[in-house]
Amino acid sequence: MPRRILYLSGTRADFGLMRQTLLTAAAHPMLEVAVAVTGMHLHPDFGHTVDEIAASGLRIAARMPSDVGARDGAGMARAISQTLAGLAPVLQTERPDALLLLGDRGEMLAGALAALHLGVPSIHLHGGERSGTVDEPVRHAISKLAALHFCATAQSRERLIAMGEDPQRVHVVGAPGLDDLADARHLPREAALRALQSALARQAPHPNPPHKWGGSEHSCPTPWGRLGGGDAHPNPPHVWGGGTDVAEREFAPPPLVGEAGRGSLAERPYALVLFHPVVQEASDAAAQTQALLDGLRAAGAGSAFSVVWLAPNADAGSGHIEALLRAQQWPGFHRITHLPRADYLAALRHAAVLAGNSSSGIIEAASLGTRVVNVGSRQNLRERNANTVDVPPQAGAIEAAVRQALALGPWPHPADNVYGDGRSAARIAHLLATLPLSGELLHKVNRY
Repeated sequence: MPRRILYLSGTRADFGLMRQTLLTAAAHPMLEVAVAVTGMHLHPDFGHTVDEIAASGLRIAARMPSDVGARDGAGMARAISQTLAGLAPVLQTERPDALLLLGDRGEMLAGALAALHLGVPSIHLHGGERSGTVDEPVRHAISKLAALHFCATAQSRERLIAMGEDPQRVHVVGAPGLDDLADARHLPREAALRALQSALARQAPHPNPPHKWGGSEHSCPTPWGRLGGGDAHPNPPHVWGGGTDVAEREFAPPPLVGEAGRGSLAERPYALVLFHPVVQEASDAAAQTQALLDGLRAAGAGSAFSVVWLAPNADAGSGHIEALLRAQQWPGFHRITHLPRADYLAALRHAAVLAGNSSSGIIEAASLGTRVVNVGSRQNLRERNANTVDVPPQAGAIEAAVRQALALGPWPHPADNVYGDGRSAARIAHLLATLPLSGELLHKVNRY
């Protein structure tokens, strides 16, 4: 009888990292895989990315809404409780043989708590890593609640063992996020540009949506007021097609422009930017974002290179970041709510530099030959590759690092990555199919 494996997913990021592993496991004759979905996946402000899970063909076991719209610490705490309450009946109904959890987010902590109390062994991926901020204690708490560990590096394994975990329960599998990079490595720049153009066309963004950011109270009366669930486009379609009639304009794609309707991405290199708030520094999120904006502008953003800036997660402080991004009106600035995983990897592959504090800069970027300017404390002390330069959230330091990255060009050692070789999925599927998953796993004691 196949083993039933349930994966808990709350963000576009965690599902993107795990997609290849989940599909590989689902194809294994001894495994059945389903996904319990919560968090940002279910909210339109974050791209309603549950649709991507459904499109993957994986079975969705449950959809559990949580309070991700508050964008503050209290909302994050409520979301943990809501996920815990929502997951308990799912575990009772599904009766999985194991619950897979990845990383350090609150929904994963809720999953570990629920699984332990309902007698379901949980398996933690990416445990044992240091990162500072709120993420590190949450990550370690999940590890102590988990029955088994699939960690990314040998250092992480040693750290888990030092925390008291049984060495026989700790397996080094590499980072699952490296498994789906092969296609992106060979995509031409034109493919990345098409993906970005498509994303901009889908969201048809308004620089100042009235319902959140204090813009006009009047909605757009034209059919183009809402495209793909996005906000009203600042330039109606008639500016795209010159003197053509409406029927022709409806089918003409928009030019590759930013939110202000200016600045072609095809004309020059672009910096990819992804900057999330640090929960303990939520009150500084606006100032840190402004420093990143100022550093990029001083380094040549808007003239020497364009900027593609992806929206942040829902953590406390993210509203301040979004408000600043929505206010940007300079040529060459492009804000995108969400890129599907394949499109994001294509954009990362051809970015002149990745700036911000995303874990993709720490893990995936090196394998795609992309240099990284890591800003602030969010990835503090994590193992990193030599393509990454760490800077404080200060405009001068950011400017200097971005200029250096642009001058050096692509990272020349993409075959070397401390997080693995891109073969994690097969290792994980094998372990899921063969490791003992009995109730004995729930009887944990510290080694000392």
